[in-house]
Amino acid sequence: MKKLLLFVSLLIFTQISLGQENQRPKVGLVLSGGGAKGLAHIGVLKVIDSLGIKVDYIAGTSMGAIVGGLYASGYNAEQLDSIFSKIDVDALLQDYTPRESKSFYEKRNDEIYALTLPFNKFKLGLPSGLSKGLYNFNLISSLTQQVSHIRDFDELPIPFLCIATDAETGEKVVLDSGILAQNMIASGALPTLYSPVEMNGRLLIDGGVIDNYPVEELKARGLDIIIGVDVQDGLKTREELKGVTSVLAQINNFSMIEKMEGKQKATDIYIKPDIKGYTVVDFEKGNEIIAKGKEKALEFIKELAPYGNSNSKNDKKIVFQDSIYIKDIVFNKLDNYTRAYIVGKLKFKRNTKISNAQLQKGILNLNATQNFSAINYSFEKMQDGDKLILQLKENENNTFLKFGLHYDDLFKSGILVNYTKKRLIAKNDVASLDVILGDNIRYNFDYYIDNGFHWSFGFNSKLTTFNRNITSNIADDVVFNTTANAINVDFFDLSNQAYLQTIFAQKFSLGGGLEFKVLKLESETLENTDPVFDSSDYLSVFGFVKYDSFDKKYFPRTGWNFNSEIRSYVYSSDYKNNFERFSVAKADFGVAQTVFKNMTLKFQTEGGFAVGERSISYFDFILGGYGFQQVNNIKPFFGYDFLSIAGDSYVKLLLTADYEIFKKHHLNFSANFANVGNKIFDTIETWFVQPNYSGYSFGYGMETVIGPVEIKHSWSPETKDHYTWFSVGFWF
Repeated sequence: MKKLLLFVSLLIFTQISLGQENQRPKVGLVLSGGGAKGLAHIGVLKVIDSLGIKVDYIAGTSMGAIVGGLYASGYNAEQLDSIFSKIDVDALLQDYTPRESKSFYEKRNDEIYALTLPFNKFKLGLPSGLSKGLYNFNLISSLTQQVSHIRDFDELPIPFLCIATDAETGEKVVLDSGILAQNMIASGALPTLYSPVEMNGRLLIDGGVIDNYPVEELKARGLDIIIGVDVQDGLKTREELKGVTSVLAQINNFSMIEKMEGKQKATDIYIKPDIKGYTVVDFEKGNEIIAKGKEKALEFIKELAPYGNSNSKNDKKIVFQDSIYIKDIVFNKLDNYTRAYIVGKLKFKRNTKISNAQLQKGILNLNATQNFSAINYSFEKMQDGDKLILQLKENENNTFLKFGLHYDDLFKSGILVNYTKKRLIAKNDVASLDVILGDNIRYNFDYYIDNGFHWSFGFNSKLTTFNRNITSNIADDVVFNTTANAINVDFFDLSNQAYLQTIFAQKFSLGGGLEFKVLKLESETLENTDPVFDSSDYLSVFGFVKYDSFDKKYFPRTGWNFNSEIRSYVYSSDYKNNFERFSVAKADFGVAQTVFKNMTLKFQTEGGFAVGERSISYFDFILGGYGFQQVNNIKPFFGYDFLSIAGDSYVKLLLTADYEIFKKHHLNFSANFANVGNKIFDTIETWFVQPNYSGYSFGYGMETVIGPVEIKHSWSPETKDHYTWFSVGFWF
């Protein structure tokens, strides 16, 4: 009997609850576009959550689509506040691709050229200047992973739609199905900043162009009460209309302001935060803007409260799962790139469990190649994992002209002109020719076929020439014939390499190959002596392991790198008739870490040694100077002039403290120590001792579009000599 009474009571209670739910008015929420000003939506949502208002449908445009889409996917307002407070604003606006995502070849390309222009059919083009928005897509995709399999937005925790504009027809496009992250990004693809998003055969741009406050779409879905949040600008005064951009924005706002009169009337509770003075890119002022939204919403407590329920406050939090099991990887047919290439860039294979960070890095690796003008991805649920579906659009531009310039005290001035051709002979390939004109004529030719995890093939031909006064102890052949303290030497080095390389442990570049070198060293300084020190051909085999995660090559703030190489010289045409086979091994390791705001410490150690009898001192380790692109075993060293310390073995330690006094301007102090000599590693007593050489430097550096501009003052306590070095531009 008691059980029966309990059952009847529960049944009656359920009926009453359902009745009350059915009687509850359906609440719709419309969120306008407005860039960073749209963060005010979060402040309004905080008040809505605190009142326990259940939102039944959300419609948004642009930033309203992004905030609204995340809220619809299950996040509450406090979580949204936390998410946006942690976003890297510069990365967001610049569509940042981390340096770590680039291959060694791509890193080099991005770090020596100041200007890149498309060059097709012998016509120069202009860079698009438009971002693909991949950083934003990666971010939104990871945040909506929990609903990544939903294609009908009515099935989201809160039904959702957003607005985009067809760039070809100007028509409004209502997005209420498909891939949530892609739809949100399309709604916010602001013209002149982001590239249009291609979806279902249509080219979509920011929905704010056609409908920045989609209240009618909510009305059409039968909502009883509409709450609207409007963060759009009003019309500007003549004093505020400064520049072409503000005038164009004003013209666009004419129709919007006119439409808003009717839209405001269609809104039951119209909330317009007081955010005058903030711009669409003021993301760094996010906390202030969110507070403005909350402040304004609190003025509408009386209007909002009747639709709330204090017993059903939205305090549920999404538990973020940081792992995905990739059961399969599929992508559309590509004309010029193989599956091995795509998977090699992703750096994970099918039937692999990966983190969200690994997924994002893989996608950014693809983006870093600049071989794809659009990259989108989605997931399809499989029985025991996810299928990763990639949509890749190949870049139509495959030929480029690139330019750079540099000055340092070793190679002197140089203007760099580069011709790059992708898809030259085979799939996955790229050919690049650098010609450097200036005080020392040089060139560098690269041809590379990238096969990802499989073995890749490369060929490199490089000419290096320079002239320098060197101390006589570096040229052994001269020591016994002259008492000169310095000799003026012309260096000519033509090196040709063929090599194979692959990815090891998903991080390291591992490879090896053959090198044929033509070397000529001569001087006109000496009398009664053969002016040619060497004019020989050398054949060597080499192997290498590389890793580099520095966030920047110049002035790194975080990361580490490792390089090691062993090279064995097996043949020489032997100009001096004294060649014996020998080998050279070398390695370096460096780490950078920001210890507190704007202060970074960098530690670097390196060393090398020869095995066998050396035949010419040019293959020794030669230290001194700063600001030049390293070639062979010529290394920088503070406190000593260029090419002033030499030996067949060395060990070196470098410590640097760099302080960024303001953005892209650096003051730094460095100290380096070394032991250099012949066969110093034969016994521990000859190298693990107090350093024979030390030097210090204090300098200023500035990051510019043409590369670093640096001035260093350097000195050594051993010699009491002081040097000031100046360098401009990327090193090449």
